[in-house]
Amino acid sequence: MISKTFMTNAFLWCTLALALVLQPSEKAPQNSYTETAYFASGCFWCVEAIFESVTGVGDVVSGYAGGTEKNPTYNQVAGGRTTHAEAVMVPYNPKQVSYETLVKVFFGSHDPTTRNRQGPDRGPQYRSIAFYKTSAEKAVITTHIDVLNTEKAFNNPIVTQIMPFTIFYEAEDYHQDFEARNPNNPYVRAVSVPRLLKFKAKFPKLLKASH
Repeated sequence: MISKTFMTNAFLWCTLALALVLQPSEKAPQNSYTETAYFASGCFWCVEAIFESVTGVGDVVSGYAGGTEKNPTYNQVAGGRTTHAEAVMVPYNPKQVSYETLVKVFFGSHDPTTRNRQGPDRGPQYRSIAFYKTSAEKAVITTHIDVLNTEKAFNNPIVTQIMPFTIFYEAEDYHQDFEARNPNNPYVRAVSVPRLLKFKAKFPKLLKASH
């Protein structure tokens, strides 16, 4: 299986000279997308495309969260030299989609039983994390995990971290909408697109009309 880190390594060296020092993301939710949710479930190229296909979700932002280092870069995170994970910021309209549904999308679009791995990508930077901003959001996450355990939805124990949200660093520009802008990228064709199609087949009623 093609590794994203391997496929992008050469491209990264070409772009590092142009990279700016990253700051915590201050991008406001667009239009009526008045709430934000944060998740990490492997390659953010894949996760961004999945959430953007959901009705009520705006322009998802790829980035880094869950660690302690300030202003992380992709080269640092992908190389396992930080405690951050690849993550996404999901702006959404609560009148169109609930936080509960987003949590359902999160758990239904990746394998939460694999520790420090998702598909071909391995390392703590690809770990599964559900971030919460309020006690109510934390309750939604834990309740959904209880339901999944009761239903025996997975053969192995869920290892998703439940973490309080602290800060989100927006990834470099070339990572944003990467799957849509790079349909012929080998990793996108081999991993991202199949993962998105699998999600669409599983949750057709949640999809935007354009999808």
